[in-house]
Amino acid sequence: MKDQLKSFLKEFSILKGDFTLSSGEKSSYYIDARICSLSSEPLSIISSLFFQRIKELNINYVGGPTIGADPIVGAILNIAAHEKYSLNGFLVRSTEKGHGTKKTIEGPSIENKKVIIVEDVVSTGGSIKKAINNLKDNGCEIIMILSIVDREMGAIKMFKNIDTPYEPLFKISELL
Repeated sequence: MKDQLKSFLKEFSILKGDFTLSSGEKSSYYIDARICSLSSEPLSIISSLFFQRIKELNINYVGGPTIGADPIVGAILNIAAHEKYSLNGFLVRSTEKGHGTKKTIEGPSIENKKVIIVEDVVSTGGSIKKAINNLKDNGCEIIMILSIVDREMGAIKMFKNIDTPYEPLFKISELL
């Protein structure tokens, strides 16, 4: 299954050219993992691999930064429903919603819960660290971070420094 996902990522999600990353750094390639996470077959593999890990850890809350985590969280919740596994999802906004409830974290209450964060691509880990801070402000315990691809730009070290386990399915060096 993982080898098939690797093929999908290499074929559809690794783009060559001149790109500016969210960190401001320049890159000769861009990983658009949403091409895979918004396509049925690769998303099925991603969500199955992540769900297996969630079950192993016996966690009942999964979510991540919106936009990258959105389709992944939905697909994982669908698998959980079919397997009759109690799982709730959440999405973390980068800024507070400007109207209505003005929430930063969308979904059922996750206050004081153990959670797993999922993300499509992780570079420096900055957006996830911001999400972690929002989750910790709600009393959450971050059990693990799962990503499809790590760009090997410092996130592994940063997550280790904040004592948060991190497991990417692939490092970029495995895909280029």
